[in-house]
Amino acid sequence: MAPYEPEQNTSETGELRVGRRKAARYVVPVAVAGVAAATIGLVPALATSGDPKLPDVTAQELIEKIAASDTEQLSGTVKISTDLGLPSFGGDLAGGFAPGSGSGGDGEDGDGKGSAADPQSKLMELASGTHTLRVAADGPDKQKLSVLDDAAEYSLIHNGDDVWAYDSKSNEVYHSESAGKAADSGKGSGKNDLPKDVPSTPKELAEEALKAVDGTTSVKVDGTAQVAGRDAYRLVIKPKQSGSTIGQITVAVDSKTGTPLKFTLTPASGGSAVVDAGFTKVDFGKPAASTFDFTPPKGAKVTEEGDEAKAEKHGFTDGGKEFGGKEFKGEEDLNGLNVIGEGWNSIAELKLPGGQGLPTGGSGDVPPDAQRLLDSLGDKVTGEFGSGTVFKTRLVNALITDDGKVYAGAVTKDALVKAANDAK
Repeated sequence: MAPYEPEQNTSETGELRVGRRKAARYVVPVAVAGVAAATIGLVPALATSGDPKLPDVTAQELIEKIAASDTEQLSGTVKISTDLGLPSFGGDLAGGFAPGSGSGGDGEDGDGKGSAADPQSKLMELASGTHTLRVAADGPDKQKLSVLDDAAEYSLIHNGDDVWAYDSKSNEVYHSESAGKAADSGKGSGKNDLPKDVPSTPKELAEEALKAVDGTTSVKVDGTAQVAGRDAYRLVIKPKQSGSTIGQITVAVDSKTGTPLKFTLTPASGGSAVVDAGFTKVDFGKPAASTFDFTPPKGAKVTEEGDEAKAEKHGFTDGGKEFGGKEFKGEEDLNGLNVIGEGWNSIAELKLPGGQGLPTGGSGDVPPDAQRLLDSLGDKVTGEFGSGTVFKTRLVNALITDDGKVYAGAVTKDALVKAANDAK
């Protein structure tokens, strides 16, 4: 079906700009697995049936409809598939390098470190493979997300003052207090209020994509579709610039509620979508109150937020994210963060802690699995900047120079090398 209006330049429709992408989303100084996982905040593919006839709308009107959507009650099933082009090591790639990951919370060896139910690491598994989720929401204080496996289920429940996570495979429970209760009790920030780092619904994914809309972007309504039995418009977002690894993003928007039902990112290199996330079933009615009830099962190990603070696994720690004996403290260690370029071709430039490149397997500082990941992803490059290694996924690439600088973004290898050369 032909688009409803010609391609729009967002410089002509200033209101289309929802904000700039967060440069930090492209920046993980050492672990490329983390870079790849973060890209799930941008992504997915559109599988639909039928082309329903709907009233014509402009891209501006459809974006306004998304922004005005006030859906707070829904339940349904979401299927999400992610293909970042990472190699398979016969196990859980994303989770394997996450804090507290591995053989359960107290471990087969009884080391008492971490929790298999910790959402900060568990939800990183959505960064690879195909997963089926059940989601439910009833306003800002009641949400539930369950990740379904063949023989197990992981559930994350926010109900009032409490956030519970349960991993049926390990029979472990993780409990934290919501931000409001934690602040009132003086126990901390309530940082485990449902994690925001890994968007898992089409609406969250669409909001992240719309942050990239600016004068470097083409936006149009390109026909209609039917998703989960509901009529929807197809909003297509494309970079105008060359050099980006992003081909286009397609969002299916419910024609009645303005709620994104499905979200697709296709890479510029072609082939399958990097991620395909969308409802297969959806109901905008009020979920039953019992949906959000949770009591730890008999015999389950319960970990309270903070108990895992000193847990250490595979060279990482939950508090400091140690790697190679160096403590990474998040934004505090993004030394001299600088954003090169604009729009879809933005490249984040920063210095690694210590002012040197990645440690090598020969130093004994890198866990074997992590070294295998780095070796399989890396391409050695040279230029006016010196030498370094480019780590690649189908979406985000990162150049780490031997003198400890990082250039990262959803851009090609050549664009990273040029940025490093120009910075000299």
